[in-house]
Order: sequence, then structure tokens, then C-alpha cells
Amino acid sequence: MVGLWTARLLIEACGSAEAVFSENKKTLTKIPRISPAIAKNILEADPESLSAPDLSFINEHNITPLFFTDPDYPSRLKPFSDSPMILYYKGKANLNADRIVAIVGTRTPTDQGKICCHEIVEGLAKYNVLVISGLAYGIDVTAHQKCLSLQVPTVGVLGHGMSQIYPAAHKPIAARMLEQGGILTEFGPDKGPEREHFPMRNRIVAGMSDAVIVVETARKGGSMITAELANGYNKDVFAVPGRLNDRFSKGCNHLIKAHKAQLLESADDIAYIMRWTEQDPPKEQQTALFPELNENERNLINLIGENEQISIDQLAYQAKLNSSEMATLILQLEFKGLIKTLPGKRFILVE
Repeated sequence: MVGLWTARLLIEACGSAEAVFSENKKTLTKIPRISPAIAKNILEADPESLSAPDLSFINEHNITPLFFTDPDYPSRLKPFSDSPMILYYKGKANLNADRIVAIVGTRTPTDQGKICCHEIVEGLAKYNVLVISGLAYGIDVTAHQKCLSLQVPTVGVLGHGMSQIYPAAHKPIAARMLEQGGILTEFGPDKGPEREHFPMRNRIVAGMSDAVIVVETARKGGSMITAELANGYNKDVFAVPGRLNDRFSKGCNHLIKAHKAQLLESADDIAYIMRWTEQDPPKEQQTALFPELNENERNLINLIGENEQISIDQLAYQAKLNSSEMATLILQLEFKGLIKTLPGKRFILVE
């Protein structure tokens, strides 16, 4: 009846999915993109007839549905128009951890690629990160396994529902991940691992990360899709370089050459670019020292201060400002020396 983005507008405007169907036509048509015809169709629809997930399976297997208005829904996904309306999650990791890194790569890595992946995870461990990947063969499962061995929280984003684990060989690994991480999907329990599901999965991996690391990939494939999506979401992308004629280095080398990824030699490179320190910085802000700030400027300062660093999409979403208003306020705060812009259109307070 309506697309995902329009459905989100409706729910945000009305407060809940249930409230959408109880509003009157006049109120609905005041919402952007809602024409009188759409409003009429909404009011004539039977909410009970709308498809719903298998609640008995969800309850039996302790799966948590996360609607996009839920506070536990990954906040990094919310600003994007293609983010899922609902996610299904099972595990213990915080999906809104302070630092989230995705590690992706080829399904058939070389021994050197696996060693490199291990070293990256080892280097990230001291920075208290959540590592996410797709639980696929190759670099994905290598990253998950190394996280498990080091007690680093790790989440696998699935391209199917939770009634199965694909590939089946990774079922024991997924079970272990539930204890110190989790598994996440947008697909209901009965959905299988269809080909078209995996590119959809990749946008979640890219969208809920602060940075995406690519370790060995051919010029085309799922890892390149994830990297391209991450660039579109203004995320930082890192790629491990390789030999010029190596088939599984061509993708990484291309990303670096095209300035779509930064060259990665170690996890410390990520920490440097992302301005991480091994100790979390204090988040107390003294906005009272800046009485010349207007209300919108103060609001942005507070939002940036509540996050170690925040992207322009997240900032605009949380501040409920349009792009032109955001650009003006950001420029004003930069002129006043209060904020600094990082690569990937991310912002931090100037100490």
C-alpha cells in the first residue's frame, strides 16, 4: 500500500503503527507524501489482515523484534530511507555500542588474508568495539571466530530468517555468538537464503557500522557492494592493499585507488582516523560557557557531545533539521571553533 519510507513517516507522525489506522483523513493528508487517495486506502485497510511474523516461533526461540521506533533498534540505521522497518535480534550485544566496525571480504580467502583478518581483530580488541559481519564463508566467519576466541562481542547479520543458519556449517559458531554477541536479520523466521536477500543484508552491515573494513575481495562481489553502500552512507571505509595481479586484491586496490577506502595496515590506522583512544573521552559538556549559542546550536552541541563522533545523517535525524538548516548551523559552529569535521562527514566537539 505504501513504501517503507512513507510508512516510517506515518508512524513517526502518528506515534505508533496502531495510531496510523485510528487517525482521521484530514490529519493523515497533512503528513508529507500522503495524498487523499493514500489516506483513504489506509483508513479502509484492516490492520488485522496485515501480514505478521510467526509470533509463536519468535517467543519460543527468545527472538526480540526491534521496530524502528524501539530504543534498542540500531540508531545508526535510522537516518537512512532504506533501513528496515523491523529487525529480529537474538543475543546479548548492544546494537548501539559506542564503536561498531564491520569486517567483510572474499568467501575464499588466502592464508595471508586470514592472518590479516586475525591481526585486525586482535588490534581492535583494545578499543572496545563491536564487530559485525555476515556469517558467510571466508573473511566473515574468520572475523567472527577470532572475536569469539578473544571475547570480543560480534554480531552476524543474516540474509534469511532465524529458523535456520546458512551456511549450515556455521550453526555451532552462531550458537557461540549468542553468548557474547548475537545474530540479526530483517527477514521473518520462514524466509530462506534467497539470492536477493544478501545484497539487502549488506546494507544493514554497512549502515549500522562506524567503519567498514574490506579484507581481500575481487573487483565484484558482496564485499564491494557493502563498501559502496558504506560510502553512500558517509561511513569510513578501510581496505587492506595487496599485490597488483592478485585476484583477491583487485577489489581492495581499486577502492583505495578510487579514494573510496583508506589504506589499512593495522587496527591502529582505524583508531587514528576515527580519533579513538583506548580510554573513552569524557562526555560532559559545558555549553553554559557559550551563552551566545542559539537553541538549535545548543541542541547540536549536546547531540555531538553525547556521541564520541556522529555522522551528518544521524545528526540531522536526531535534530529533526533539513539539509540546508544543518549546513548553516554546522558552518556557524565550525566558525566559532566548537566542532570539527572528520572524514566521512562526521563531527566531534573541539576540546
